[in-house]
Amino acid sequence: MTSIYNQTIKMFGSHAEPGFESAEQQTSVWGREWGCDNDVGQIRVCLMHRPGDEMEIIDRTKRIEEIGSYGDMDKGWYFQSDVVPDWGEFRAQHDGLVKTLQAEGVEVVFLDSVEPDGIKSVYTRDSSFAIKGGAIVTRLARTIRRGEESHVTRTLANLGMPILRTVHGTGLAEGGSFAWLNDKTAAIGRSICNNDEACDQIEQVLNAQGVELLRVDMSGYSIHIDGHLTMIDKDVAILDPDGLPYVFLQKLKELGIRTVEVSDQDNHWIINCLAVSPGRVIMPRGISNKTADTLASMDIEIIEIDYDKVQLNGGGIHCSTCPLIRDSVY
Repeated sequence: MTSIYNQTIKMFGSHAEPGFESAEQQTSVWGREWGCDNDVGQIRVCLMHRPGDEMEIIDRTKRIEEIGSYGDMDKGWYFQSDVVPDWGEFRAQHDGLVKTLQAEGVEVVFLDSVEPDGIKSVYTRDSSFAIKGGAIVTRLARTIRRGEESHVTRTLANLGMPILRTVHGTGLAEGGSFAWLNDKTAAIGRSICNNDEACDQIEQVLNAQGVELLRVDMSGYSIHIDGHLTMIDKDVAILDPDGLPYVFLQKLKELGIRTVEVSDQDNHWIINCLAVSPGRVIMPRGISNKTADTLASMDIEIIEIDYDKVQLNGGGIHCSTCPLIRDSVY
């Protein structure tokens, strides 16, 4: 019997090739080619969350006078703006972003569930992000966000998307601080919300795919790199140079990435934009004529939408979207 068993195993053997991330294996085993290897290719599938009843936890009487925002240290929630918006207007702007994406040919999918007090769950960028062949589920740094990981894990599993790593141990990472620069180079903002242990874990997965991970130190209490840089075309990034280290700015030049620097006349939130395809970008209102002209000269098309109410909760258009599938462009 042992001989029959062993000879059968010998005959049928093991097959490492084609690799997990190959188109053949992705489609035959996982149903479609999952993941992203860039931040600008046509988005095919994007994960979002329409803000719901969880927003009602915000108590407008809980104003923190010394800093001008709102929060409850006992319950762990905070709202880092001096104005709490009307939730109907808040949801309407989010709905507008969803419709804009759908008009661009994007399949928008939604989280299956959120925490009862998950007021930051609208920012789906942070609980996971896509790499080639699947997703990395993060471990969110702040108490108010802990727990989002389980909801996104169930959602991705129900969609059939492979999860290639879940940040664990004492690692802390949030997807808003991860950026693809090209298909062989990614950057992660090291900050109060992203520590070296998480960077090590993410780097291990990327290195196995032949991708270099650059660690970019954020200044002070800046939490995410997408508040300072977003790729908007294959070789174009919009950025705030004051929020990025000089050595990283030099690295962008070495990679052949052209940069557009925002000015004092711009709404800073325009950096937190989203390329839906190469050179076609959804951006909040507030771009200056100078920056608009610069982008136009580089053949960058801008789709402007209202998003100021959602931004009051601490995140913008880029934060509110988690592309799960993009076309490769390099």
